[in-house]
Amino acid sequence: MERLRVVGGASLRGSVHVSGAKNSSLKLMAATLLAEGRSSLLDVPAITDVEYMSELLSRLGAEVSRQGTTVTVDVPEKVAHEAPYELVRRLRASICVLGPLLARCGAADVALPGGDAIGSRGLDMHIAGLERLGAHVEVQHGYVVARAPGGLKGAMIGLDFPSVGATENILMAAVLADGETVLDNVAREPEIIDICEMLTNMGAKIDGAGTSTLRVQGVDRLRPVQHTTVPDRIVAGTWAVAALMTRGDVTVTNGRAEHLELVLDKLMAAGAVVETHGQGGFRVAMSGRPRAIDVVTLPYPGFPTDLQPMVVALNALADGTAMITENVYEARFMFVNELARLGADVRIDGHHAVVRGRETLSGAPVIATDIRAGAGLVLAGLVAEGETLVSAVHHIDRGYPDFVGQLNQLGADVTREPDPDRFDD
Repeated sequence: MERLRVVGGASLRGSVHVSGAKNSSLKLMAATLLAEGRSSLLDVPAITDVEYMSELLSRLGAEVSRQGTTVTVDVPEKVAHEAPYELVRRLRASICVLGPLLARCGAADVALPGGDAIGSRGLDMHIAGLERLGAHVEVQHGYVVARAPGGLKGAMIGLDFPSVGATENILMAAVLADGETVLDNVAREPEIIDICEMLTNMGAKIDGAGTSTLRVQGVDRLRPVQHTTVPDRIVAGTWAVAALMTRGDVTVTNGRAEHLELVLDKLMAAGAVVETHGQGGFRVAMSGRPRAIDVVTLPYPGFPTDLQPMVVALNALADGTAMITENVYEARFMFVNELARLGADVRIDGHHAVVRGRETLSGAPVIATDIRAGAGLVLAGLVAEGETLVSAVHHIDRGYPDFVGQLNQLGADVTREPDPDRFDD
């Protein structure tokens, strides 16, 4: 176990590059299972979640290799259909192999996943959608067991909520189903558009990417492809908030401002100067104390729940009082108790948080409870007086490539060190 030692008082300045999206690359890796042969994914982030997904695909029979930012997946003619618990428990995104395995093999046994403790995130919509396609799905002994011996059939499917995971699983199953599938009330995130583009290049017939309705005409087979991962809007947004909080001046290269319109609008409302550079990135600069900003998290194009911890941290030192409303993951506020150890004044009432800004925070030992909470605590540590020790840094490693190196490149004083007080997983 390791921790980060964060010295407060930094003002981040300079340029930072954003790599491909974690929330896209993992699903793209799963999608390679749909086609026999060698697919190459470019600009894949160097994070531990990618390592976990590589292990899972290898267990299913694929050969996975990495050179630089390119991951190559060579899929055999016959693929194993069991995703075991010892691998799936480390990575909630492992559930996204369910649709591809069912479409490709007619069977899938996928352990119920682990991952971040930020809410229940049940699989009811995944299962209901696959059943509409003709699969028989049960949960047995901790596994989702799905069978479609006669193949999948196109269907009309409406989601109760625009779930990203359910959209991806049902979509990847539908591309090899017999006939047309119409998916309504689907997720519209840039990562969904990314997987639609990759599947289309593989030979799938998909209309409506980026809208609330996808029409999929099933095909007999797909072919392997080379595909470049969409940039990570959550990492880009994290750097944007970090620039504002530290009263810095940061240019985020390869960050797409059009994927963060609402986020950047909120930062401007807090007092930041924002300049956009097309698909080349954007710049965020701040010279004074930020103003408090209210935020309501919603599915895309709403404010992303993954950036909520950073905004809570921002408001903890802002001028004024803010209301943060969490509508996506009910347990996302778990990290607030850790932020309070730094002196933040936050009160939770159901899915609302009232944050009263203070002029200063003070360093203290804290524990990251998930990927984004960990990043939010590091940002708070950058502006706290003294040193902040952030334990359970393995959470941050799951979503932020070379986080410490990039922070120090921008002028922070952050070191990684053994954590003598923690031995658990």
